[in-house]
Amino acid sequence: MKKYLLIFLLAFQFGYATEKDSLVRKNPFLKYHFMIEEDDDCDACGCSASGGSMGFASMLNANFVGIRYFNQQYKSSDGLYSNSPWYDENFNTVQVWVRIPVFKNIQLSVLLPYHFHSRDTKTGKQDIQGLGDATVLAMYRLYQTHKDSTVLVHTLQLGGGVKAPSGKFNDTNSGSLNPSFQVGTGSWDYILASEYTVKRKQFGFNTMLNYIVKSENQKFYRFGNQFNYAGTFFYLYEKERFSLAPQLGFAGEVYGSNHQRKQKLENTSGDILFSKLGVEMGKGKFSFGINTMLPIHQNLSGGNVEAQYRWSVNLNYGL
Repeated sequence: MKKYLLIFLLAFQFGYATEKDSLVRKNPFLKYHFMIEEDDDCDACGCSASGGSMGFASMLNANFVGIRYFNQQYKSSDGLYSNSPWYDENFNTVQVWVRIPVFKNIQLSVLLPYHFHSRDTKTGKQDIQGLGDATVLAMYRLYQTHKDSTVLVHTLQLGGGVKAPSGKFNDTNSGSLNPSFQVGTGSWDYILASEYTVKRKQFGFNTMLNYIVKSENQKFYRFGNQFNYAGTFFYLYEKERFSLAPQLGFAGEVYGSNHQRKQKLENTSGDILFSKLGVEMGKGKFSFGINTMLPIHQNLSGGNVEAQYRWSVNLNYGL
């Protein structure tokens, strides 16, 4: 039965795709690990304040504590007329993240974000800031190839987690052009995740799928459930005291409709596909990474919201 379950999960992964894995060697930077990617702070139709497909991992440290900044740029319009104005939206997040082993084959990730967003409106510039929603995620390594002589090395992980409503939800903003202009969803949300990686020597390909189930908050507002997928090719270049890991891939997000007082809200669902390019460099126990994402195709909020780009930088310390 376990054999058939494994075959099914691998086929399911390849049907979509994403990012992250581990190379275990003597050099601590060769513990190349890509963690699960997901939306976990403030999500709605492509404008998640956490940037679900940006990823939540160090490429060079299996276990670490670090800090990351990421930025998302959008434009929104009411779409009432062909010449309706478009307004700029700027989403910023500083995130503290930690990944530690808790049991054999189980690793725990904790993420705590702080958001500061701004946007143009008809009446002027609007700013919000504050602590975001905290996330705890556990991943279990279900299978990993053990023979060093194997041509291809496979790793499969499954997991789940929860997002707590530690960020403030403003119901006034929920009725705006972009309802995800928030620092928190105000709801308890639940995460199901899977990750598969195949590699040969320094080359590899990683896929990820995750699904976030959103619940209704105390303001009777519920963001739509969200499905994330991604696929990443990577290469590990290593020297005695220096490591370099470039990556190239794609990532997608699919959003269900939002609901208010059990009523479906029109033009709040959507989907988007990004291209991804990034690199991480390591020396000693420190690593520095930078990533960028550009939209390939999108249909957000009935065409009333457009993603421009995303980018992030991170600095980690290996544990």
